[in-house]
Amino acid sequence: MYSKKLIWAMLAAFVFTSLAFFIVNLPAPKNKRIYEAILPYFPYKIKKELGGIDIVDTRTGKDLDIANAKVYQAYDSFLRKWGKKHLALQGNTLLILDDQGKVLKKLQLDQKERAWVEEFFKLR
Repeated sequence: MYSKKLIWAMLAAFVFTSLAFFIVNLPAPKNKRIYEAILPYFPYKIKKELGGIDIVDTRTGKDLDIANAKVYQAYDSFLRKWGKKHLALQGNTLLILDDQGKVLKKLQLDQKERAWVEEFFKLR
């Protein structure tokens, strides 16, 4: 009936495709210290649900109903968009701002952290 080579080829194609989708949907690498300092001010949270995970807007309590495979990419996208409006660099100091532009917190950055902030949030 079916050749063993065909079965192995189908298995290899399935594994390759699965790994490719897994790698494409990984979240962007983050600087742990800066990321953890920013999270308390970020208005979105990842929430575990019966059907997987979802993003919740903490200001309204509304679920955003994003497909499980895209949750981390969407979360990074929301974080970048929020960061462009609520983060500012002044030399080696990162300012976390509220909606009115008032400084909530200041963080001193080293060169590696500053490079990550500039690259991840596209700040200069």
